[in-house]
Parts: sequence; structure tokens; C-alpha cells
Amino acid sequence: MRRTINVILIVIVALAAIVGITWVVQGNEFFLYRYFAPKMEQVRRQTFEQTKSYRQGMTQELENMRFEYEKAAPEQKAALASIILHRAADVDEAMMNTDLIEFIHKLRRERNQ
Repeated sequence: MRRTINVILIVIVALAAIVGITWVVQGNEFFLYRYFAPKMEQVRRQTFEQTKSYRQGMTQELENMRFEYEKAAPEQKAALASIILHRAADVDEAMMNTDLIEFIHKLRRERNQ
């Protein structure tokens, strides 16, 4: 009986030691989460950017910005061109129509001159 109590006590102490060592190594933040969470979020972001609604929304927003650029006064066009080029930098040209692609290329040429 005494031997059984000693074995149970040793098991409890060993488990407490393992939990204690794990806490010391990991600290208050779970290290696996810190490693894998950014990678999982990157995959979610890439998946989101491939959705039809995202592609249509970005194209529509660039078209609206193009319309505003055409209406703008000459002193406003430089600022709008900068914003449009910044937004278009992350958009795949394959999802844009040809008129929008030509407009973006025209803005880039004007900026490089």
C-alpha cells in the first residue's frame, strides 16, 4: 500500500514538473501559435484575394477612381494618380479590363516622365 502511494505521488510530482517546465519554456504565449498564426493568416489573405467579390470590388473601385480622375481639376490629378497607382500596385492585371489596364499604364508613363 505504501508503495502504491509512493508511485502515485511520484506520478503527480512528475506531471507537475512537466507542466512547470512547459510553462517556463513557453512563457505566457503559446510558441506554436506565434509561429503558425502568421502563416495561416497569409493563406487566408491569399484565398480572400482570389474571391470573385474581392476582384470585382477592386476593379469597380479602380474604375470609380478613374472616373474621378477624369473629372478632377489639373492640380488634383497628380494626387489622384498617386492614389490610383498605389491601389493598382496590388491588383493583378489579369482581373482588369483592357481600358483600365491602359489607363493605369498611361498614369505610370506620365509619372516616369
